Amino acid sequence: MSMMRLMPAALLLSIVASSAATAQSSADDPYLWLEDVGSPRAMDWVNAHNARSVAVLESDRRYSTLYAQALEIASAKDRIPAPTFAHGEIYNFWQDADHLRGIWRKTSLADYKSATPHWTTVLDVDALGKTEGKSWVFEGADCLAPDQKRCLISLSEGGEDAAEVREFDLDTGSFVANGFHVPRAKTNVAWEDVDHLLISTEWTPGDLTASGYPYILKRLTRGQPLATATEIYRGTKTDVAVSAAVQHDGHGNTFAYLQRGIDFFHSETLVLTPNGPVKLAIPQKANIAELVDGRLILSLDEAWPAAGPSFVAGALAQLDLAATKADPAHPKPRLIWSPGPRESLAGVSSTRDMLLVSTLDNVRGRAWVYAPQAGGGWNVRKLDLPDNLTVGFGATDMKSNLAFVSASGFLTPSKLYLTDVGASGNALSVAKSLAAKFDASGDVVEQREAISTDGTRIPYFVVHRKDITLDGNTPTLMTAYGGFQASETPYYSGAQGKLWLERGGAFVLANIRGGGEFGPRWHEAGLGVKRQIIYDDFAAVARDLIARKITSPRRLGIQGGSNGGLLMGVEFVQHPELWNAVVIQVPLLDMIRISKIAAGASWQGEYGDVNADPAVMAFWRKTSPYQNLKTGVAYPEPFIFTTTKDDRVGPQHARKFAARMEEMKLPFYYYENTEGGHGAGADLKQAARTTALTMTYLQRKLMD
Repeated sequence: MSMMRLMPAALLLSIVASSAATAQSSADDPYLWLEDVGSPRAMDWVNAHNARSVAVLESDRRYSTLYAQALEIASAKDRIPAPTFAHGEIYNFWQDADHLRGIWRKTSLADYKSATPHWTTVLDVDALGKTEGKSWVFEGADCLAPDQKRCLISLSEGGEDAAEVREFDLDTGSFVANGFHVPRAKTNVAWEDVDHLLISTEWTPGDLTASGYPYILKRLTRGQPLATATEIYRGTKTDVAVSAAVQHDGHGNTFAYLQRGIDFFHSETLVLTPNGPVKLAIPQKANIAELVDGRLILSLDEAWPAAGPSFVAGALAQLDLAATKADPAHPKPRLIWSPGPRESLAGVSSTRDMLLVSTLDNVRGRAWVYAPQAGGGWNVRKLDLPDNLTVGFGATDMKSNLAFVSASGFLTPSKLYLTDVGASGNALSVAKSLAAKFDASGDVVEQREAISTDGTRIPYFVVHRKDITLDGNTPTLMTAYGGFQASETPYYSGAQGKLWLERGGAFVLANIRGGGEFGPRWHEAGLGVKRQIIYDDFAAVARDLIARKITSPRRLGIQGGSNGGLLMGVEFVQHPELWNAVVIQVPLLDMIRISKIAAGASWQGEYGDVNADPAVMAFWRKTSPYQNLKTGVAYPEPFIFTTTKDDRVGPQHARKFAARMEEMKLPFYYYENTEGGHGAGADLKQAARTTALTMTYLQRKLMD
């Protein structure tokens, strides 16, 4: 049903007249006024469009059941509580129906492994917000090694990226009176030691880059007013950001450094020495991942020819800590690991004595333990984990060699193993198992490949019923991300299983280029003006599904968020004939004005700079979804979702895209949550509502 018919005539005329008036003063973009995020005019527009979408979707006979199921799964008491080692205990942040914003709590390791742990609440975020009259969202805690007694807790209003930072004492279970405090901002804070912080923030109004991040780093001493902190380093306004970090290993070694982000992927690394910052001569696409046994562990996203031919993009290398501190200009790297043709590095972690590495082999997870040997070498062993799943290291203990390891798949409920990686053998004990959240007995997972426009084979996973009839009538939901070298791997989703698979739907995850499934080369194949190949990959997977008669355009829907929302927008515009449902979430859609909206300037390393490169401008002029909507085209009716509090991508993209569709008299659903940041909601009820609205839309379009 077209949603245009549901808006009251008077309100519709008011908005059209308002848009027409704006167009006279801004012919190139008549919807610039929607970029003023909190203005009364913009919010009136949002509320009107929310109302008509909610009126249709929440009145659907399925909505109440879908909402109840989504909330039940999201707030279930038998979820696996994600553990963190801190101050000799296990900490966990937990949300449920009684704690919508969540509680930070603790228990002992022995108790955590029991069926019913006894938790002690350390911080109640709901209660804190009520007391202070704030819509607080917990953004994490950074506890100072090695004793981890003092922590820096980040709190944001409504889920935005900007956060307030406060010092917390785990012994007293309270915020430290007159302790460290950094007011709300997009801030980077790192412990240097118990009495010093390394802070980059908006020290005075305007001390931000074009991307909206800080570029001035200062040292703050305990008891010192923030305004008198000592400057250590100053980047430039054309940088993405400047931030500091301090690595610790289990033997008391530390390494303090800063990174000057030139763009999203390139940065300069500087060692913080007693004489000030000194540049470390490593590639600009190299990152310090860990510090283990006095060795700095580097992940390489580009080749390092000066180090030797084996130091390829995607490899793992090491530097001797003492030598690097003494002479940062002349590092002497050693190779740790190099990827094969279908391998990539997935993650790096450490315990007191061990380096932990997770990899992907044709998008299948592997986990490895590296034990340091005399002379700088390593003894390597693979952990014996189930195949064909996503595996990875979770929490690790810097005071022992205990580590949690996770494993899950589309139809395999998550398991959390505990292992002592310092012990001989591969002993893994199951610490927690997630109870099945949906009936998967009739389903199967297959990994297939599609052929893209340049002949490259694009792998994808498809989850469907074993007894599927290949007649093109299976409702199918397809997703991908395709950017920022982010790998998309199998995962267990109770909501997806209960609300989609159990109702006979199929699910597809496409491993298109732009991601990191096959290392940096897979990502770089679609950077900047080469990006069309990413969109071709996605369409190729869709055509393969249709050719196999798993589904058809009538029954095929797509969904993605953030950069994945841009992907959905491009596919919506370029291939409207391939889908009957398109879910566009917290998206980028106006790629011409991206640098003027929220943190968009920070992603020019991914998308190119339309303001400086004519080739980039030409590419996005013909590709940007907002600029390429056309009248007279039979587009599907999309569901466009965003949040007012998204200060990363910003709701402006979604608003303007919907407004342009409305101008062209094209049908759409639009919903903007007033909280939630760059996500589905600020609490469990908000997130469950988003899920239920989305699933109601998808079932109306693909199952009816």
